[in-house]
This record gives sequence, structure tokens and C-alpha cells, in this order.
Amino acid sequence: MIEKKISFYSEGFKLDGSLYFPEDFQPGEKRPAIIPNSGYQGFNEFYPKMFAKQLTKAGYVCLGFDYRGFADSEGDRGHVILKEQVEDINNAITFLQQQDGVDPERIGLIGWGMGASNVIDVTAHNKKVSAVAALNGFYYGARWLKAIHPYKDWVNILESVEEDKVNKVMTGESHLADTFIHYPLDPATEDYVEKELAQIKGFGEQTRLEFSNSIIEMNVEKYVKDISPRPVFIGHGKDNLLHPYEEATALYEAAETPKTLYTVDGKHNDFMYSEHEEFQKLMTHLLAFFNEHLSEKNEEVKELNFN
Repeated sequence: MIEKKISFYSEGFKLDGSLYFPEDFQPGEKRPAIIPNSGYQGFNEFYPKMFAKQLTKAGYVCLGFDYRGFADSEGDRGHVILKEQVEDINNAITFLQQQDGVDPERIGLIGWGMGASNVIDVTAHNKKVSAVAALNGFYYGARWLKAIHPYKDWVNILESVEEDKVNKVMTGESHLADTFIHYPLDPATEDYVEKELAQIKGFGEQTRLEFSNSIIEMNVEKYVKDISPRPVFIGHGKDNLLHPYEEATALYEAAETPKTLYTVDGKHNDFMYSEHEEFQKLMTHLLAFFNEHLSEKNEEVKELNFN
């Protein structure tokens, strides 16, 4: 994989990222391209780059970037708003379409974790996207938060969010809070985070309580149907305790055809290692999906057998 460092602007913020090219890429070619997007506290150097390594082997150009406020991208630290990340992805698409070597008519999106709802939101409203894959996400924020908290804690979350709204009006600032105060990790995910993600620069910084309100207001199930006739791929771990499997089935039921539901024999990110058997299986299905919907006219994009 060939990596080229880039930057682009999103609503005035300079975002840091990388273009990833296949090893056999030649000047003058026009390849289909995919943007893999991180989830909460995610960085380009981790999951987007992991997906890009597999996708470039199959002939795709990829763009990975860090949302505003994360890693080396500009923006206020701790300020995490889903709709702003959606705008960052929209602007990443515009940037990608201007790049030599990219077919602007064949752009795909992958969203991981919290990024899964982001890419559904983008694709439902942005006709520049030809195919989208949402992986291990949650799609109706209020339902998800309520489901993973005891009722008393859910009521406390609502009260704290309302108090923070008042504070923001009166002071101009939303309160900073512990990173996972309203986004509690299940034991398996927490173990993975401590082993693999906690060492990454910038991971685990405090976020403002307005983030919780951003989640509560998110419900992409309302307009996932608007993606059709473009295809949507929904992948989810059957034993995911952080984002329950029912989130995937509810999105699938709300979507129109063409749609695919793929079940991973795993949890949230216990299988997210490049050589893990379940990750390789997931990539095989993702490539079949994108090859069908992005690559019909491109002889350079190859079917890649991961077995």
C-alpha cells in the first residue's frame, strides 16, 4: 500500500488524513474509492488504515482522515457532535472526488462503531455515494443509550444533558466529562481498548456533555430508506454487548432493497485484528459487496480471496 499524507478543510477546520493507493496503481488510472470512517475516539491510524490495507490490495483507492478535534486535525478538543462528523465525511467525499486517480462516480463509504450511523446519514442525503457499509453501529441514539443503562441512570443522563444545555446558554461552554461517562464499555471492549487503543496519542480525552445530547438526537432509521436504490451493507457482531445486535436488525428492517445483513461471529472489536479469521471473513463479504456495486466497469479491481 502506498500512503500519501493529505489535508482538506471542513467548515474552516483543517483535517489531517492519508490517501492510500494500491501498489500497482499507475498514473492516469481512475479507480473506485472508499472512505473508511472511525467510530467514537477513533483515529485514521487505526481502523481506517486497517481497512485501507485490505481494500488497496483489491485495487481500491482509500481516504482515511481524523474528524475535527481528533489527532492532528484542527478543532476544539472534547467537542464531539455527530452532525459535525457527518459534515466532515461529506467534505472528505468532495476532496476525494477532486483527486487524480479517483473515479468520482464510484465512491463508497464504510463506517465503524459510532461512525456507522454517520455514513448512513451521509449516504441518505448525499447522492455522490454509490454504496455504503455500516459496521457494529447503533442507529437510534436515545433507544441505544436507554437500553445499555439502568433506568435510574438513564433519567440522570437526561437531567444532566438538560442542565448542560442551560449552562451552555448561560456561559457559552458545555461541561467536560470523563470520556466514557455516558458511553460505558462492556468488559470485552474495555479490555481491547486498554490493550490496543489507549496508547494512541490523543485517545481517551475528555468530551463535553453536548456529545450525549448529540447521540440522543440521532436517529438514522428515519431516513435509511432514502439510500435506495443504492445498496447498504449492515455488518454486526452477534454477541456485541456495547452496541446490541438488535440495532443492526432494526436498521435492516427500516432499509429498502438492495440491502445485506451480515452477522459476525464475534462481539464488538474482539475480532478487529488484520489476521483474525472473523475479520478476514468480514473483508471477504465487504469486498464482494463493493466489487458488485462499485467495480463493474473497472478491470483493475480484483476479487481478493482472504482464505
